[in-house]
Amino acid sequence: MPYPPPPRTPSGPRRRSLLASAAGAALLVGCSSGADSEESTGGSPSVTAKARARAARDSVGLVERYDAVLAAHPTAAERLAPLRAEVARHVAAFGGTVGKAGASGSGTPQSPSAGSPSAPSSSPATTEQDALAELAAAERALADQRTAALLDVPGELARLLASVAAAGAAHAYLLTEGAK
Repeated sequence: MPYPPPPRTPSGPRRRSLLASAAGAALLVGCSSGADSEESTGGSPSVTAKARARAARDSVGLVERYDAVLAAHPTAAERLAPLRAEVARHVAAFGGTVGKAGASGSGTPQSPSAGSPSAPSSSPATTEQDALAELAAAERALADQRTAALLDVPGELARLLASVAAAGAAHAYLLTEGAK
């Protein structure tokens, strides 16, 4: 025997439609950030532009470190060339450029700051193992720095920073674990 229909159908919006509306509103609010509007202002560079320029400079510094290790230890070229090429692509992704003889970030020659994790060390490593360990440490430090910067930048740049940080962590792993 079939059950009789409920005596009364509730009027007004259903729970599902209310939840869907609330979720849609949250997505719309999350998609519009104030950081994008900063780029269109004529004042100082936006947080996004500054973060992008710094990331490009840091990657240029890392390419320079790879170049220094490759110059000092040409036998490591087969192992380091793909990683260096990837870091050079990171420079381009952040809007910088890498030259053959030198490098520049965001179109103007710049050297990394002394406090930067990608700045070349003052004393070159004597052995290939030491050089690879220093390179891995620089990759790891830069990956950590980029991971920490994720909260300060808007969506697309945050995704790019996260991706490049993950690649840097993988490079550090390959540089340290490949030696074992």
